[in-house]
Amino acid sequence: MKIPGLRHSAEQVGGLVFFGRMLDKIRLHAQGKLPGDYNRGSGFDGRVCRFLKIEYSALVERVLAGGSDEEILAWCFAQGRKPNDEEIFIFNSFLSKRGWHDDSSAELEEMKTQRGFQHRTDIQTFFDFHKADEESD
Repeated sequence: MKIPGLRHSAEQVGGLVFFGRMLDKIRLHAQGKLPGDYNRGSGFDGRVCRFLKIEYSALVERVLAGGSDEEILAWCFAQGRKPNDEEIFIFNSFLSKRGWHDDSSAELEEMKTQRGFQHRTDIQTFFDFHKADEESD
């Protein structure tokens, strides 16, 4: 389902995939514009937070205090850790391929079936799923 103001998973902030989407979800939830079935704080959100070594609840508080995505990412680097370019490259590759021939493939297939996408062989990763789901009505 299309959600205005929600970025695609692959869009980057400071070179990091999914970070902007996570911020969008926090903001949209605070405005009552995010469907209840959207994961918040675990899943990919949790992976990004663990990668940056920040607590999701602290990030929510910081996002709701305001500021640009880049300012919030700088805050994450200061509060947690600032990964180097190689670490970001590896993390981005991992996240963007999640669901493709890995331990979460069965979960992806189940989600595809729930949304009526079981016939869609082009959906091989969770990023693909997010895109397809948000382009459908």
